[in-house]
Amino acid sequence: MAIQSATGKDFEQIVLTAQQPILVDFWAPWCVYCRRIAPVLERMDGQPDVPQIVKVNIDEAPELAQKYQVDTIPTLLLFQNGKQGQPLVAPGSQAQIQDWLKQH
Repeated sequence: MAIQSATGKDFEQIVLTAQQPILVDFWAPWCVYCRRIAPVLERMDGQPDVPQIVKVNIDEAPELAQKYQVDTIPTLLLFQNGKQGQPLVAPGSQAQIQDWLKQH
């Protein structure tokens, strides 16, 4: 499954009403670290035990960053049944992301 993008207009439809868990990556194109972690998420996409990945550009959807208290990017949030879990802020590796997913 391809990584999808969401904005303030379609976030509810894509993420909050989803029947399966959704991993949301809050990022920005100017963020060097976000660009470094992007290939990791692309490699993880479609792997077993990895939920669907949705990216939210905080420059295009600042209201979502504010609503979900995203102060540092990249921030990953796992949504299940419309509810957010604990954030993972600035993950350092694929292993760290996978461990975080296992805990949730």
